[in-house]
Amino acid sequence: MGLTAVLTRAAARRPRVLLVTTPGGTAARLAAERELRSRDWPSASTPAGADLMLVAGPDCARWDPALDRLWRDMPRPCARVRAVTADEVASVLDAGRTRLGVPGGPDGEGVRARREEDTDDVEGGEHARHREAGPQDDAHEGEHDESGVSDHEDSDADHGGHGHAGDHGGHGHGDHGHGGMEMPGGLPMAGPGEDRDGLTLDRLHVPLGPFLADWPAGLTLRVVLQGDVVQRADLDEPAAGGPGDPFWSRPWIRAAAGEPVGVGEAARQRAAAHLDSLGRLLSVAGWPAEAVTARRLRDDLLDGAPASSVLPRVERFARRVGRSRTLYWLTRGVGLLSAADARAAGVTGPAVRAAGGDVPARYRQWLTEVVDAVRQLEATGLLDPDARESPRGRWDAERPPSAALALLLPRLLVGAELGAARLVVASLDPDPDELAAGRPAVARG
Repeated sequence: MGLTAVLTRAAARRPRVLLVTTPGGTAARLAAERELRSRDWPSASTPAGADLMLVAGPDCARWDPALDRLWRDMPRPCARVRAVTADEVASVLDAGRTRLGVPGGPDGEGVRARREEDTDDVEGGEHARHREAGPQDDAHEGEHDESGVSDHEDSDADHGGHGHAGDHGGHGHGDHGHGGMEMPGGLPMAGPGEDRDGLTLDRLHVPLGPFLADWPAGLTLRVVLQGDVVQRADLDEPAAGGPGDPFWSRPWIRAAAGEPVGVGEAARQRAAAHLDSLGRLLSVAGWPAEAVTARRLRDDLLDGAPASSVLPRVERFARRVGRSRTLYWLTRGVGLLSAADARAAGVTGPAVRAAGGDVPARYRQWLTEVVDAVRQLEATGLLDPDARESPRGRWDAERPPSAALALLLPRLLVGAELGAARLVVASLDPDPDELAAGRPAVARG
């Protein structure tokens, strides 16, 4: 048996999965994260480390170039599958493993895919980072870097791949000067510019998104870096006519349409949404164990677990994360946003209520609201969408709450180091599905 066949069979038994979510694919992503965890299949944070690429969510031509770049960066043999809905996840994962496990197919090529031609997904159908270190309890405080970013974030501008800024979403090669020249690894050639300290440093144009790991699906920020500091940030406008099904805001959308929705159901959705955001932030901050805890709690809530079984675990989780001095020191002072500035920008929801206005203030507000929401799971009465906010703020179909959060990002990112910028985005966590549904006018810069 040849080496390729041996590696293929080994990969098929327990493939490393690159999970990529397209806008409108939240339900499929949640199902995929759970399924991968139950199968104990390892997640890959970069294309280079993946055997199987699972695209969760509907197809949209706008995202095909970015998905194809990820696909081309995966080492062969590999397979690519798509689950449009949550119900399709298990079957497409099985199909992907079958493709990996078959050394030869009808065309004699097996799963050895061509780089350009073989881009068809198998249709019909956890970004838990495997990093041991992270902000644990205070007893381990001295063991961690206090720079505010984890090791996989320090290199965002230097690496291509799913977990880093250098690949996901690709680069606008034509707008960087130098005749479209690129450096090794696909990065654009840098140009000179003056630093804030008066030094002349190279400027690098880098897109953040649309498919970074632990990143709002489809969100794209185009930043100008000098060193690892953001000098400018521009937000791409959401695609008109994109998928318009904001998963986390469904109870409020139904209630606004006149459908009776229980207060307890809305509280369950709000708690699960905050836990999903916390899982993303904790993963970006380099605490994968608690990120997994947040996602398990989220899944239990979405499964209808009673408050009596969830509340004690949620309270323990909130104490552990909220009291972690290491996590606080890693993130304090990052992404400062006063309540007055937030209101002036039209922000509602947790970001306005977060006293102090930095990343720790926002994740602690989420923790508080998760516990409060779980305590309301058995509440009776009907949801008034004007009186009770959706997870990201007051629901407005024309201008959903994520629109204001997204518009804040360019200003908050300027002057931040790249790793800190990832934390800022994770701490506000605008939902691109809301942006696609509302299609607000998004200003650049």
